[in-house]
Amino acid sequence: MDLSPTGTSAPRPTPVPPFDPELSVALESLGNGPRAPVTPENLAARQERDAATRPRPTAEDLRADGRFEVTELSVPALRDGPDVTLVSVRPAGREGPLPLLYYMHGGAMIMGNAWSVLPRIQREWVLPLDMCVISVEYRLAPQTRYPGPLEDCYAGLLWATEHAAELGIDTDRVIIGGKSAGGGLAAALALLVRDRGVPDVLGQLLLCPMLDDRGHTFSSHQMSGLGMWDLISNETAWKALLGDRHGAADVPPYAAPARATDLSGLPPAFIDVGSAEMFRDEDVAYANAIWQSGGQAELHVWPGAYHGFDGLAPQAAISKDARDARTRWLRRLLTHSRSTEPRPAG
Repeated sequence: MDLSPTGTSAPRPTPVPPFDPELSVALESLGNGPRAPVTPENLAARQERDAATRPRPTAEDLRADGRFEVTELSVPALRDGPDVTLVSVRPAGREGPLPLLYYMHGGAMIMGNAWSVLPRIQREWVLPLDMCVISVEYRLAPQTRYPGPLEDCYAGLLWATEHAAELGIDTDRVIIGGKSAGGGLAAALALLVRDRGVPDVLGQLLLCPMLDDRGHTFSSHQMSGLGMWDLISNETAWKALLGDRHGAADVPPYAAPARATDLSGLPPAFIDVGSAEMFRDEDVAYANAIWQSGGQAELHVWPGAYHGFDGLAPQAAISKDARDARTRWLRRLLTHSRSTEPRPAG
């Protein structure tokens, strides 16, 4: 038993995985300001700051001197709500249908935009893999609570596949994906597509996905206050999305995919997460639940990586390895889809 200087028992500190050395340098150089917790009291100010400072490249910027065709689309909502904005990007001059990555940005459901994520996706996947990407501008919480953001994503995906001919999309090779909150939305969208029956989805790319509103995993407490995202911020974001339903027993899996009890019938998943971030255990558990349901998942737990590590330290060796692994999975999935028999319905 550990004893304090006064002779009373003291809790033993929880050991934590060490950060990768290159990632640690990048984290320290950032300072404490950007890592300060998001609270209900500062949420509005943090949202305003994010909207003012997060990059939002124009369509002309994204065209990159004519290398890409970029179109901003406004498509109808399926339920009550405003039209949904989609940003479509494809390699310039390419005829015929191309595979599609339908992508949801990160930002904890409370921040971010559809445009900021595109330059990296264009460099890493659109050109090398000869594919299209559509990034969806879903509504943010708490201004729009669940199910609004997810329904925005579903409406955009359904519209895109129904208009595949005019968009030049191969509907047999549609992959949904996202990072952090976007990864959680992608996982929820995969469940929704499975249960509604349309459209068909080839795979789901879940990058450090935000899946569980309950905050009860070991890693959510072990890593809180370290790295880039902590338990206070996570609770703030989930409460913004779910309101009074946060933590309740009846939260549906479409809101928090970790609540799902049946993960059968889902498209193959790629899931990655850092060993030194709070989402580690919920993401590993989700991959395990897919396997237990007879599904297919490729799981990567990057040693010493914190949340969003590859964006903060893109030149670190482990960041390059992570990006390479994602690209290999996408290429393999798209290649196999051309060489195998048609997939069974459902």
